[in-house]
Amino acid sequence: MPTLVLLRHGQSAWNLENRFTGWWDVNLTDQGIAEATAAGIAMQAAGLDFDVAFTSAQTRAIKTLNLALEAMGRLWLPVTKNWQLNERHYGGLTGLNKAETAAKHGEEQVKTWRRSFDIPPPPLARGSEYDLSGDRRYAGIAIPDAESLKDTIARVLPYWDSAIVPELQAGKRVIVTAHGNSLRALVKHLSGISDDDIVHEEIPTGRPMVYDLTDDLTAIGRHYLD
Repeated sequence: MPTLVLLRHGQSAWNLENRFTGWWDVNLTDQGIAEATAAGIAMQAAGLDFDVAFTSAQTRAIKTLNLALEAMGRLWLPVTKNWQLNERHYGGLTGLNKAETAAKHGEEQVKTWRRSFDIPPPPLARGSEYDLSGDRRYAGIAIPDAESLKDTIARVLPYWDSAIVPELQAGKRVIVTAHGNSLRALVKHLSGISDDDIVHEEIPTGRPMVYDLTDDLTAIGRHYLD
């Protein structure tokens, strides 16, 4: 059967500070570094190995992948980085503390922005300190002002179909290291989860999710490694 592992990045600095992160580039905390290394140790202990790896264009995911592969003695594996695996863009919420935002706008409004399937948060203001229009990694890309989970799925799944599926179909063993919402997109697709239910899917940081797939890439089960 094809091998597919999904891995959310380890704890980031803004995870720790309870801030909306989205496309903004923040690094791992010491705990996040430890989680990433532990993920690699757990995958090796489970007898997993990989031929190719995919990650987003964001530091926290890239570093998590590198640390996990280093723990497995597999830093030499080919890695493809692509912005379509980036976290959901939180627009005008980027950088804000979640609790303070709830106190200002009300918990129900923030819950709608965070957990609704198709309602995006307010757009990021042009000229904001979190404006990424000058970031070289996104040259030529129409950076969104904000994204709902539905919007995130709409960019993740075409990349899955065009880049990752062919590797699995060729018999390659694949690991994808990304983010809570971009991985939700893949989990929704693979596991057939409804629009209403996927918003409640919690993907923990630094814990490898192993998918059991048939040869035609139908998911027959998934589990986390401890």
